[in-house]
Amino acid sequence: MVSFGGHKTNLISWTLFGVFSLMVYCEFLIYYVVLFQCSWPELNSALEDKKITVSNKDEEPVRAMFIADTHLLGTRRGHWFDKLRREWQMHRAFQSAVTLHKPDIVFVLGDVFDEGLWSSETEFNNYVARFRTLFSVPDNTELHVVVGNHDIGFHYGISPYLQERFATAMDAPSVQILSRRGVHFVLVNSMAMEGDGCFLCRPAQIHLQQISTRLKCTKGTAKCKKIQKLSQYSKPILLQHFPMFRESDINCSGPDQAPEDEKKQKFRERWECLSRESSDLLMEMLEPRLITTGHTHHGCHRIYPDGTHEWTVPSFSWRNKNNPSFLLGVFTANNYAVGKCYMPAESTVIYLYLFGGACITLGLTVGSNPRRWKRVKNS
Repeated sequence: MVSFGGHKTNLISWTLFGVFSLMVYCEFLIYYVVLFQCSWPELNSALEDKKITVSNKDEEPVRAMFIADTHLLGTRRGHWFDKLRREWQMHRAFQSAVTLHKPDIVFVLGDVFDEGLWSSETEFNNYVARFRTLFSVPDNTELHVVVGNHDIGFHYGISPYLQERFATAMDAPSVQILSRRGVHFVLVNSMAMEGDGCFLCRPAQIHLQQISTRLKCTKGTAKCKKIQKLSQYSKPILLQHFPMFRESDINCSGPDQAPEDEKKQKFRERWECLSRESSDLLMEMLEPRLITTGHTHHGCHRIYPDGTHEWTVPSFSWRNKNNPSFLLGVFTANNYAVGKCYMPAESTVIYLYLFGGACITLGLTVGSNPRRWKRVKNS
């Protein structure tokens, strides 16, 4: 009887250990295992822009991380377990990536919240606090946000109150330029690119014109006051929520591309992408070397005739994408390199749980009656 009791105790201990180990791997270690395989892209000196003179060649490159469409759930959509599961996944993926890769700056390309435009003041404040907790960064890492349609609404549904509330809480004005070591990031509110002179669009267009003038003055192609100049000229990186105008995702490819049936669906201007006119205006005013966008929840990489690259970053959440990914970019004033990092797929974690659960169940079954299984084996 004592022997049986000891055997039973050992069996329970090993079962609990197996369950604990499976959960630790699937909920914690797998993020490090997968993201450790990703690394910062390397700059290719052959791709340097020889037309740009770098004033301080000893400066370290800027290392930036780009994620999109976190869609933190509110009080109206989704089950509590759905919210818990997705937020834990994003938290672990983000914190693992920041710990391993140590970016200088992180950009979130819009749709931070899923129900931002419907939230009361109290709900919105809770939203912001949750975001700050889930996506906290070390003191030596900056985090900046671009506004998306789920944060404040599409163009005709935006009120001054919703715009100001998000801009103030997230430090995210409709248009801003961030200059770091001679690298210029221009963040733009896609919903302010309607071009109808509204309370949102007119100030955004004026600010864009001011940034365009500063860039041209620094480049030396326009006359301006000295105070307007930037310390170093470089072609900017444009960050926004909507993709630039394109008819569909039909020419997008890669593991994180949209499903084939979605790729064939035509994009509506101002809904799935910017209008052709707004896209042309941004290209003309800013002359960006790189464009990063979100919104579609799927990955896409386009190269324009002038050599400009546009990367559409898929949703960071398993709720919208089985195999999320994000971008790592290394930037100097006259060069850059971009690489994509894939996070653990939700289906992989589910399969691991099923396989691990089956192994634990089998071990428990065999271990609970070893004599019976021994007779079965010998028969």
